[in-house]
Amino acid sequence: MTAHEAAASAAEAEVSRFARSEEAERETGRIAAFSDGVLAVIITIMAFELRSPVAGTFTALRTRLPELLVYILSFAFIGIYWSNHHHLLRATRRCTGAVMWANLHLLFWLSLIPVLTEWVGADYRDHAPAAVYGFVALCSALAWTVLQMSIIRADGPSSAVATAIGGDLKGRLSLAIYALATGLAFVTPWISYGCFAIVSVMWFVPDRRLERVEMAGRSRKSP
Repeated sequence: MTAHEAAASAAEAEVSRFARSEEAERETGRIAAFSDGVLAVIITIMAFELRSPVAGTFTALRTRLPELLVYILSFAFIGIYWSNHHHLLRATRRCTGAVMWANLHLLFWLSLIPVLTEWVGADYRDHAPAAVYGFVALCSALAWTVLQMSIIRADGPSSAVATAIGGDLKGRLSLAIYALATGLAFVTPWISYGCFAIVSVMWFVPDRRLERVEMAGRSRKSP
């Protein structure tokens, strides 16, 4: 092979690699756009379920305070998933059928949050609403783990997502706290609410591991 042919072959390979990269970005972009729409609808439904105080007094406002606090907790819950989901898909290189189904699985559990937000807000002193809220939060966290594993299986064990996730200590800790909150709801729901708040505080800042991978990817693409 002449030097000219070698250069032409290398250029063709580079063009092919770039085309595959562009196609992968379009696929992950479609999943991200669909997920963003679903999460936006979930938050909108929660907002529509909020009720105004029955009178123009602070006493009337106080009676609605539990509902407002549960709404804030659920809003943060969905917002945290949206933020980290954004960074996760930006670091994803291949979108397989397993990844798409894992993403739908996650969205299914998150779509139950508006119903549970209304239930907990109305009956926050009872055990069952807190326990079911904890169960759905646990299943959402498990679905997030399945999505990560599906992406790593598609992209490979040395992929950017696999490197960023590592041992996923924070994710495993979140699963443990949600499981604990679900069980303790039958003792007192207030402990469960405290556990939910702890996990939200843990994840309030977007996952820096994925953010660093995303920034590194942008740097490599820059001329």
